[in-house]
Amino acid sequence: MEPFQLPNGPGLQAKYAPKSICFGCGPANPKGLKIDSRPVEEGGALEVRAEWKPESYHEAFPGMLNGGIIGALLDCHSNWTAAYHLMKKGGLAEPPCTVTADFHVTLKRPTPSNGPVYLRAKVAESGDDRAVIDATLEAGGKVCATCRGTFVAVKPGHPAYHRW
Repeated sequence: MEPFQLPNGPGLQAKYAPKSICFGCGPANPKGLKIDSRPVEEGGALEVRAEWKPESYHEAFPGMLNGGIIGALLDCHSNWTAAYHLMKKGGLAEPPCTVTADFHVTLKRPTPSNGPVYLRAKVAESGDDRAVIDATLEAGGKVCATCRGTFVAVKPGHPAYHRW
């Protein structure tokens, strides 16, 4: 797997949710992971990409990324992929607030923490208010984890409604 190019400008989180405090992707959380997801459309297909750099305190043991951190990276990145997709599909000016209905992570191999981690996500299925997302986490030139999750746009009355 090769590193990829990321588009210039702000990522989805900075553009649409600059005050979000989400641990995984909130730009306003000083102790969070600050995932910076960026949409790339090639040949009519959407892929959302992010590059993230681990620190030693993200490790499970020396040199290897913690599985919970891997899950948080894939969850938040996939959620933003769904939100962006639903925004584009619905012709909306901003993404709907989406939440994780389910996500399943497969840890394929230990994830090295001595370099960048690359996230990729694509829409696998889509409905009016939800999307199923397939995502990968790559490090050291290999796919280290995969994820499939369902993300749902919430309605008024839900605690996450208009959280960003």
